[in-house]
Amino acid sequence: MKSKLTLIAAGLALASSAALAQPTQGISNNEIVLGSIQDLSGPLAGFGKQVRFGMMLRVDEANEQGGVNGRRIRLVVEDSGYEPRRAVLAAQKLVNQDRIFAMVGHIGTAQNMAAMPVQFQRNVINFFPVTAAREMYDPFHRLKYSFAATYYDQMRMAVPKLVKEKDAKRVCTMYQDDEFGLEVLRGAEEGLKSIGMTFTDRTSFKRGATDFSSQMQKLAASQCDFVVMGTIIRETIGGIATARRLNFNPTFLGSSASYTDLIHRLGGPAMNGFYSTMTVQNPYLDDTSQPIRFWATKYRTKFNEDPTVFSVYGYTIIDAFIRAAGRAGQNLTTDSFIRVMDSMVIPPDIFGSAEMTFGPQKRLGSNASRLSQIQDGRWKVVSEYFSTN
Repeated sequence: MKSKLTLIAAGLALASSAALAQPTQGISNNEIVLGSIQDLSGPLAGFGKQVRFGMMLRVDEANEQGGVNGRRIRLVVEDSGYEPRRAVLAAQKLVNQDRIFAMVGHIGTAQNMAAMPVQFQRNVINFFPVTAAREMYDPFHRLKYSFAATYYDQMRMAVPKLVKEKDAKRVCTMYQDDEFGLEVLRGAEEGLKSIGMTFTDRTSFKRGATDFSSQMQKLAASQCDFVVMGTIIRETIGGIATARRLNFNPTFLGSSASYTDLIHRLGGPAMNGFYSTMTVQNPYLDDTSQPIRFWATKYRTKFNEDPTVFSVYGYTIIDAFIRAAGRAGQNLTTDSFIRVMDSMVIPPDIFGSAEMTFGPQKRLGSNASRLSQIQDGRWKVVSEYFSTN
């Protein structure tokens, strides 16, 4: 009996050792598999392609230099069309078929919210999603890491600052009637409250709207001299262009969701004067910074198009992953990656990002943002960083 028990115990020990020896999903001796979900066919396809190209550039650089501790990075990108249902299907494929180690740079708030449960069931990290929603780090989950100052905090800090600078008296808002637009609204409301003000008027629109005549007529009738825009690309351009035609010219302020070269490239001179919150700056080919010019030229040479701030997001997201994975060493696992991230400090880069820090209970790298304005057809940084700290 004793020998039988000994054999059983030995068998259990061997089984336990074998289980412990099982490789981490997405990690082999010579490869790290990463997944990303982008909008490549929907309303944010311009953004999604740029994020993808930025990630590809940094992955190629890393692989040309021998990878991460000898492991090459393989990036698998799926298209959500900016639809949460498709994001779930994409996440299921990446997690269960491609067996990714981490999801990187997934674009869209609702899309991330839909996909994260699929990932978390398989212990797959959601790393630096391209959305500034608070849900990307709150409530706390060990598998969440976010880099972007939230829309809420951006507006909470920027609105009172710019309202006071412009001596605005009647602050209004036009926002997309979904969780993104509501976060912009809530942050702006809190910011106004801090200086003893409230919205004079507000108007909203459904996602996908193309006509903003009634909204701008309403705000013009209310004599608004400052309008907070809970908008992305088409709605920002359409709303401001409509206001100009009505000879309605308040100060317009948007969030980082509207900080893109597409605003002035597609909207033309009517977009001059528009403010947006932002972090890293748009990388123009003739930028005064030589490192940015060099990087932008390299990007253009590879993809035959100019880079944008979303290209920078993709590039820096992969760069941050490489920093952490490199420090985790040869024994790269989900747990070892998290241990590194929880003591991680990512310094400012050539694009002007704020320092990011993480910790065991800190999953947002930085809540700092700053202001940029379209002047003479291009974005110009017009403020230092401000944060809630």
